[in-house]
Amino acid sequence: MEGYNAKVRYTSKELSPKEKIAIKDTASAESLDELTENAAENVVIDYSYHVIIDVHNEHSDNKDYVKTVVVDKNGTKYVTGSQSFTTQLEDIVNEMTEAGCADDITIEVYRKESKNYKGKSFITCKLV
Repeated sequence: MEGYNAKVRYTSKELSPKEKIAIKDTASAESLDELTENAAENVVIDYSYHVIIDVHNEHSDNKDYVKTVVVDKNGTKYVTGSQSFTTQLEDIVNEMTEAGCADDITIEVYRKESKNYKGKSFITCKLV
């Protein structure tokens, strides 16, 4: 594999081929990492669906990585590479879907100090 390649690994809803191509354009998405960096307020997302993308980029220090794109009900895309965020989001979505409440998911994205790495923080989310 050479250059850059993005492949949709998972979608929480069925996407058309056009939607799959569009969702891989993460340059047009809001960065959750940047939005939470020095934010006075947490980011609240009226969740519609999310997609997990496997990325291969020869020009990156880390050539293979994963991006999660969350789309709100207004169509705004948010992107992050945070594994802690993705794990928490999937737990929330799975439990709410099992309970029959998939259309009623609003998440709050926030930054939390790491207990394992002093001076480091990570992003995660909670159901609101």
